Amino acid sequence: MYSILSNPFRLALASSFLIACFLYIFSFLYSRETVFLWFNHDLGTFFDFFFTHMSELALGWIWIPYFLVVFFWFKKDPLFIFLNFLFSTLLTQVPKNFIWNKVSRPLASQIPTEQIHLVKGVEMHLWNSFPSGHTATAFTLFLLTVYLFPKKGVLVLAGFYAIACGYSRVYLGQHFPLDVAGGITVALISILLSINVKKYEKKFQKTK
Repeated sequence: MYSILSNPFRLALASSFLIACFLYIFSFLYSRETVFLWFNHDLGTFFDFFFTHMSELALGWIWIPYFLVVFFWFKKDPLFIFLNFLFSTLLTQVPKNFIWNKVSRPLASQIPTEQIHLVKGVEMHLWNSFPSGHTATAFTLFLLTVYLFPKKGVLVLAGFYAIACGYSRVYLGQHFPLDVAGGITVALISILLSINVKKYEKKFQKTK
């Protein structure tokens, strides 16, 4: 337990895993619709604005400035960053578009529309719900950043970003909490795969 608490990256992994487990368990126990309604509440104009823009910060374009800053400024491994982007993208887009492409989002589910909090100006989607791509991006960046910069301050700031982006997808009525759990799972698999690929690459270089 001490080693987890004293290691920011392990703490990031453990907290992400626990959040995903919590959302999976309650979604299966009470149904994804019920758990969605627990979280999808109107918190007022400020939070409508805040979560709309937090959601935008988890779009795919965020990888470009992230790469430019982390590679060119901090001189971190470009291949490792690219691997996380690649795995996260593939593990999100393949299931969404080819396996679970008919899985409905809240607005196309059995939930009455009047019970869903919607934010004016946000374009709503109906299908390709699982997993949440925004959440996958946000949590992959969270785990990647803490891995590259293992400091508690980075853990807190990056963790706030990831959780806010994940919650924004439910707040905006775009995803179920179950989808958010799926996005977190994608992030966990992506970072662990990337770490192992880098380990094998180093072993291969030593044997040459």
